[in-house]
Amino acid sequence: MQNPMLEMIEAMQKMTQRLNKGQEVLQKSNQIDIGTAEKEEVWKMDKMRLFRYKRNEESPYKTPILISYALINRYYMMDLQPDRSLIRKLIDLGADVYILDTGYPTRNERFLSLDDYVNVYINKAVDFIRKSRNIDKINLMGICQGGTLSVIYSAIYPEKIKNLVTLVTPIDFSNKDGLLFKWAEDLDVDAIVEGFGGLIPGTFLDAGFQMLKPMLKPRKQKNLIDMLDDEAKMMNFLRMEKWINDLPDQAGEAYRQFIKDLYQQNKLVKGELVIGNHRIDLKKINMPLLTIYASEDHLVPPPTTRPLNDLVGSTDKELYEFPGGHIGVFTGARSQKELSPTIAQWLKDRD
Repeated sequence: MQNPMLEMIEAMQKMTQRLNKGQEVLQKSNQIDIGTAEKEEVWKMDKMRLFRYKRNEESPYKTPILISYALINRYYMMDLQPDRSLIRKLIDLGADVYILDTGYPTRNERFLSLDDYVNVYINKAVDFIRKSRNIDKINLMGICQGGTLSVIYSAIYPEKIKNLVTLVTPIDFSNKDGLLFKWAEDLDVDAIVEGFGGLIPGTFLDAGFQMLKPMLKPRKQKNLIDMLDDEAKMMNFLRMEKWINDLPDQAGEAYRQFIKDLYQQNKLVKGELVIGNHRIDLKKINMPLLTIYASEDHLVPPPTTRPLNDLVGSTDKELYEFPGGHIGVFTGARSQKELSPTIAQWLKDRD
């Protein structure tokens, strides 16, 4: 039987080695690169920038894809690292990909509304691609809140969209399966917007997301200790943490309308949502539609996403269930092997 004192000494030595290795990795933390797929800025308006991802050869697709990401967090979740990148995989499979970067709003942008994001920024980005590529229609892919904006856009401008793809996108806000949807019912949105001076801090929104899974942070801290001596796992962890903590502030007016009109009054599904001069009628969405949802999504539960399939006017429409959570759609191994090829093939079949 081993001496307890020796066992303790050995455990301390192993922990010391692990901590030393972890310190070496942490010293590289300022060198962490995410969103490294090569791209170029092709259009800019105010804080909005449109990027086109570079390809080594001409795309076999006739119709390019524009990705509209959520206003919360940053779009490079879709390109976290070379082997965990939905964007890189789409490019490898032949797609011609653009993405709209909504930037970091400041107090100057506090009055931006959903009308500005949909009818000005997304619309002008779409028109730039159409004009520069000499095409009538593009493919539009919306992610989370960016998917909601893409659905709204496609209902207003169906003549400009060839195919619509949504990923983990909230549509029917009447379902209370998720805590986020329950909490939003009682938010005093006007007081929040006014209290923050019209610009909603990203850290405020993140605090709410953290409360949805209060044990997530302690679990991450425990896992961090276990992976200190594994550089690959540590770098993966640090990339994810860098994305999680990159928190753009939100334009107060857009936030106010999104919470009031969608979370609290569910106007999109009811046909009562007005964006600018347009009343949104989902039946006007007549292009092919691929609706992707995650089976274990706690932020956008499947019942909030699936109803889109029945509300649109499209005859070519498909629901696709991805086994996993909200983030795994973009970063999981199954996303690389299954989801990206499914999207690419679906678009290719309709090109």
